[in-house]
Amino acid sequence: MDLGFAGSTAVVTGGSKGMGLAIAETLAAEGASVAVMARSRGPLDIAVTALRAAGAPDAVGISVDMADARSITDAFEMVSERWGRLNCLVHTIGPGDGYFEQMDDAQWDEAFAVGTMSGVRSIRASLPLLRSADWARIVTLSAHSIQRQNPRIVAYTAAKAALASVTKNLSKSLAKDGILVNCVCPGTIVTASFTEALKDILAAGGLDATDPVDVMTWIDDNFHQPCDLGRAGLPEEVASITAYLASRRNGYVTGATVNVDGGSDFI
Repeated sequence: MDLGFAGSTAVVTGGSKGMGLAIAETLAAEGASVAVMARSRGPLDIAVTALRAAGAPDAVGISVDMADARSITDAFEMVSERWGRLNCLVHTIGPGDGYFEQMDDAQWDEAFAVGTMSGVRSIRASLPLLRSADWARIVTLSAHSIQRQNPRIVAYTAAKAALASVTKNLSKSLAKDGILVNCVCPGTIVTASFTEALKDILAAGGLDATDPVDVMTWIDDNFHQPCDLGRAGLPEEVASITAYLASRRNGYVTGATVNVDGGSDFI
């Protein structure tokens, strides 16, 4: 299926690793020129090399502090100078986690600065560019925990729930401009950072943190949150649906919150 990305431009925030990089690589392979935004220069440079190999010779990595409003504005000014327009923004940034009793006000402020306001600021900065394009899409990444609570990630979940709400609201206000706006909610996804953080913990129980079935076994044992498919997901499985929602091919899906979680019964 041709998603219509040929000749288009895209920004993926958090695009230097994990799900963000998988999304950026998918857009590049579909023919988009891709700018990835993240904090660290090293991972950005590696990501740009991968994107160029995937099919985006004009790929660029922009170092940005997603907790800083001015840094975000400056980053999108660079996009404006480079392309003058933007067809799609995919925002994947998320905050840290922690239990309620462990978090002070500064940590809550940081969670919302990164988990919610980075999305608000990125969308605000990108809107003139999106309106300058002949078609435009916005996709944000929230989390399945906004529907299936986990005490270990209380501030993360609250910030992501706010982002999902903003996303749905924007689908209404931007419909008149022909800008389609959707939200993707990944479940447990086996990324490199996930594996690195939990490999020793899972190994202590005889489990492999790179194995999607073992990962879901650990999730079920410790958090009692299994999924119908019995395994964790992969970054490319999030990337495929995100790419469709961000594409020209998507002409009628807007205001949706799409779960990519292997199946769960949400109440």
